[in-house]
Amino acid sequence: MALHTREGGFVMPNAWDGLSTQVLADAGFEAIATSSYALAASLGRLDGRHQVTRDEHLAHAGLLSRLTDLPVNGDFEDGYGNTPEDIAATVNAAVEHGLAGIGIEDTSGDPDRPIRDFDEAVARVRASVAAAKGRIVVTGRADNYLYGRPDLDDTIRRLTAFAEVGADVVYAPYPSDLDALGAIVTAVAPTPVNVLISPADAVLTVAELRAIGVKRISLGPALYAHAMGALDEAVGALVRGDLATATTGMDFGRMDALLGRGSR
Repeated sequence: MALHTREGGFVMPNAWDGLSTQVLADAGFEAIATSSYALAASLGRLDGRHQVTRDEHLAHAGLLSRLTDLPVNGDFEDGYGNTPEDIAATVNAAVEHGLAGIGIEDTSGDPDRPIRDFDEAVARVRASVAAAKGRIVVTGRADNYLYGRPDLDDTIRRLTAFAEVGADVVYAPYPSDLDALGAIVTAVAPTPVNVLISPADAVLTVAELRAIGVKRISLGPALYAHAMGALDEAVGALVRGDLATATTGMDFGRMDALLGRGSR
């Protein structure tokens, strides 16, 4: 939790396998996170409600945690359950697998009602906090903007309530603009706010986000998408018969050195 409260906060990039974890650790990042989207894609599945099982995600997150000494935050969607008891079980399992943090969304998986009712969402965060008992950082997440509900007042109401029931961090992916993001940061203060890259209307720098009080910056599947973009370009070169372009990339010696860190 100390990273969230210090001056300037921190960047928490999302890894998707052992090598990406070691690349991020070697670069000096102080914490990493899983990405439900990147994990699902690595398994050949779409992201969404429980396309990856809780046990699969726990095993994945536990692996990332064991590979380095870095704290790992789990992007655990809705907490893998419909009841507060289910959420508490997920939090306890995350602690047992060595995670340092866990995110709980207010999504439902129901396309006709993608966002849970306010009271239900708050009860689930409250159950997460009670189960955490200070052993793991709990992030309460409001997904209005991701589901076409650009309701700033409701988003702030949810995030404020999450903070009031004990969430250590709050998070609303892609608020509409910088003003909306600033309003969220102000409304929930002093509770730390996570931002996924930037507000929806512009990609800001780390310094600009820190200047308005953001304490944690995550990247979701963005680094995974960047890596897949490079692969897509290499495959295009291969189709054209350009072997030299298709086979450029990280040196095997560096890959072996990074992977060796995790085997010590």
